[in-house]
Amino acid sequence: MQQVALESNAVFVGIEYLAILCWGMSGGLSAIKKGYDDIFSIMLCGWVTALGGGLFRDVMLGDLPPVGITDKGYVLTTLLSGVIAVFAHPEIKKLKWTMTLIDALGLGAFAVSGTEKALAFGTSGMTAIFLGMFTAIAGGLVRDLFLGDVPMIIRDRHLYAVPSFVGCILTVLVWRGAQHGMFDLRSEMMLDVLIVIVVVLIRVLSVAFNVTMPGAMRRTHVYLPERRYLKRPVIHPHVDEDESDEEEDDDNEDGREQQ
Repeated sequence: MQQVALESNAVFVGIEYLAILCWGMSGGLSAIKKGYDDIFSIMLCGWVTALGGGLFRDVMLGDLPPVGITDKGYVLTTLLSGVIAVFAHPEIKKLKWTMTLIDALGLGAFAVSGTEKALAFGTSGMTAIFLGMFTAIAGGLVRDLFLGDVPMIIRDRHLYAVPSFVGCILTVLVWRGAQHGMFDLRSEMMLDVLIVIVVVLIRVLSVAFNVTMPGAMRRTHVYLPERRYLKRPVIHPHVDEDESDEEEDDDNEDGREQQ
């Protein structure tokens, strides 16, 4: 029932296609920045960024062939995003906040859809959360590895994986509620969109107000008990030979002086 709610939700489907288009352009821009500006490299990076997460999710679920190569709408949208990146990359670079917003939309949409699909295949809630997060972030991860960059999930200190994690947890809760008859089809559709909005708000607000994940605590003193160790004798194997050679030289010099 939950999967039907997703497929019947025109707003959600529209968000997914918009996210695929934006993520494809983002992947193409990354290729151009690294100097791989031929059209094949641009389209390949766009396809990996937009559909790579779903590709690996489907492989792990055993849903073959994956939707990333069978859904004509998804594939054509990624090709279109590559063409747009080829001709309009200077303008796209200027739309920082627009791209951030649409990127957050994609993060939420793919987190929800990936979790939903995993649950529909009978996985546990924990497994569905992992697969939902993988759907949301794996495309950018693979893209960065292809281009030799530190993955965004590591280099971006703002909240990136956390919003998708929250979205996946909420999706599992909605799924459980639907199984127990707490929501009808319309309520499920509304909750799907609401979860995406929550993910978008967390991501955008973290960028706008520079909210970052806490890092390692800065410390200058090490609190460890003092230990005394027995000093091992320092053995220099060539010292004895050098000393004997010096003694021989001294004896020879003394003998010469006596003569």
